[in-house]
Amino acid sequence: MLQMFGGARRFLLEKMGNIIKKPEAKIVGVDIKDLSRDGVTYNAKVSVSNPYIVPIPIGEISYTLKSADRMIVSGKIGRPGSLPGYEETVLEVPVRVAHTILLSLMEDIGADWDIDYQLDLGLTIHLPLVGDLTIPVSWKGEIKLPTLSSIL
Repeated sequence: MLQMFGGARRFLLEKMGNIIKKPEAKIVGVDIKDLSRDGVTYNAKVSVSNPYIVPIPIGEISYTLKSADRMIVSGKIGRPGSLPGYEETVLEVPVRVAHTILLSLMEDIGADWDIDYQLDLGLTIHLPLVGDLTIPVSWKGEIKLPTLSSIL
């Protein structure tokens, strides 16, 4: 019985996938949130639109920060809330990076004291009858490294 339900669910998703609106997400910016002696916390702002009348629970947000195809940091934020119905919501995703990790990427640091990076996020939401759906979003930019004087 469980296999039959799973097969029906897959069939429905395949046939209705182009008709049913799905929530959409995009990263609208990445800024420095906090600076300490231990590291930097970057804040990724993610705009998510909910096309449904009912709120959608967010299961988790996963993130991976990479530079020069090397992973700097990854993590997950469990159950960060829900998306109100018929609204666009801006979620804040904190990404903590230790200074020692940033300094290990010295070969990518240019004369302007920055590191080119890519931030990949996966926003997992739970849709009734459909189940969990992960919306992948990505952002490329430059991390400005803090100077010694800004840490002290």
